[in-house]
Amino acid sequence: MKDDRSISDAKKLARKAAGDVRKAAHELLKADAGRSLVDHGLGFAGDLAGKTVSGFIPYLSEIDTRPLLGQLGARGCRTCVPVVIENNTPLEFRTWAPGEPTVPGRWGIPVPPDGTPVVDPDVLLVPMLAFDISGYRLGYGGGFYDRTLEKLRAMKPVIAIGVAYSAQQVDAVVRGDHDQPLDWILTEKGPLKPGKPI
Repeated sequence: MKDDRSISDAKKLARKAAGDVRKAAHELLKADAGRSLVDHGLGFAGDLAGKTVSGFIPYLSEIDTRPLLGQLGARGCRTCVPVVIENNTPLEFRTWAPGEPTVPGRWGIPVPPDGTPVVDPDVLLVPMLAFDISGYRLGYGGGFYDRTLEKLRAMKPVIAIGVAYSAQQVDAVVRGDHDQPLDWILTEKGPLKPGKPI
């Protein structure tokens, strides 16, 4: 078992490599990837009518979930996006649909303005730098989604769906004891269920 420091160091190295891979995939696929997510949809996750689904407004080379959020909203889901409130705390989720106003948040990422209703999502579309078929993801190092999933899973059943380009898959993600697994992974090629061979 690696200690926390060696895990942290290994993750830093992995983030650089994974970021380069994602950037290359984004340049190649960004024009059509968002539409591909819509085409696949979230039917694999069950009946989501009336559920609250969080997506994300893409940052840097993240795959674009906004078209999928638009489709989900049209089908009766309430949609929202995450907001970083402060370090070492879970994310806050504010209701938002594509086309609604945003303001610059932490790191310049667009977020719904203060005063927007706050909700607890039932389904989370989770960004990442890399993923493996065991359902673990490599994030940015802040631990925001791990804390958030731990909090929400203690409150109610939730479904965490990692959303990425298929090129972001790696053999095994470096992980620690506090890393939360994903229930599904969705790429431009379709959904993957962790633990199932591709």
